Amino acid sequence: MPTQISTASRTEHAAILGLGVYRPRRSVPNSEIVDAIESSDEWIKTRSGIAARGWADPDETIVAMSVAAAKDAMTAAGITASDVDTVVLATSSLMVLGPSAGAIVATKLGMHNTPAYDVSAGCAGFCYALANAASLVRDGQARHVLVIGVERLTDLLEPTDRTCAFIFADGAGAAIVGPSTTEGIGPVAWGSDGSQSAAIRQDKDFQEYFAEVAKAESTGGTTVRPYIRMDGRAVFRWAVTFLETACRDALDVAGVTVADLDAFVPHQANSRIIDALVKVLALPDSVSVARDIVETGNTSAASIPMAMEELLRTGAARPGDTALLVGFGAGLAYAGQVVRMPPITGIEQPVANAGASAS
Repeated sequence: MPTQISTASRTEHAAILGLGVYRPRRSVPNSEIVDAIESSDEWIKTRSGIAARGWADPDETIVAMSVAAAKDAMTAAGITASDVDTVVLATSSLMVLGPSAGAIVATKLGMHNTPAYDVSAGCAGFCYALANAASLVRDGQARHVLVIGVERLTDLLEPTDRTCAFIFADGAGAAIVGPSTTEGIGPVAWGSDGSQSAAIRQDKDFQEYFAEVAKAESTGGTTVRPYIRMDGRAVFRWAVTFLETACRDALDVAGVTVADLDAFVPHQANSRIIDALVKVLALPDSVSVARDIVETGNTSAASIPMAMEELLRTGAARPGDTALLVGFGAGLAYAGQVVRMPPITGIEQPVANAGASAS
């Protein structure tokens, strides 16, 4: 008879127990970038809805921003670094292949021998990482998982590129996922479409770049480092035609309807895409819609946790509210889930919704 292999003790429900963010010190208004892209404040606002964006200073690194956001998330959840069993970090702008940013962040937070890994799923990265974390908690592989979405996209921006230079920005958001007496994170609805990979891309891979460097060294020529490139029209068409289905799938698998929602937190890609989704989903006026993009820009994997924090901080949403999250972008990839909005520092979880356990 084959040897029986034991399995971990499962937990029925998972929830986001606390949320924290880091916003760069420097806020860059449209007026500072319009000359470089030969544009105007009105054109940028009409095309994207963005009035300003956060650009990181040299000391505001991927790791530094992640650590700051994580500390606030742990404080909001009422736990310490010693309570965290796993770190899952989502980013597309780490400029080295290894080690993972998650491992460095764990060490900076004082964690020891803690599993940590990075996820690369573009602007859907946080929702992918959140799905990973919820599964780890439910399967008994971890009790508390630190989920981070972080970007320094300004490292990959060509200042004169009219398609990207005014959109992308920097920042970090972190969440603690742990066990709960009631469900706080619905099943994920996710997928990808590699046929659309050219819509948002790095314009050259590093092999091409290294070949250019070698040639320049031998000929005395110059090189141009890799940059983000985007076909905005292709992304918009994909988003407004496909994401309705993705949103409805996330609602269906969670057993929730549009009428049950208190908040809608789409990836902060473009105000026109957000408006289109609100319209096609026929969201009631009572649903608070995240529009953090206006002052924050598109922070890719950090976008959704930062937008959640803005809704909570301003009082547009409250901890315990039912929210639909949907991330989408490079890949093209998407992921969405229905969640209970978490507490942030200074806003405690209402007693009526206090199903999460941080013990």
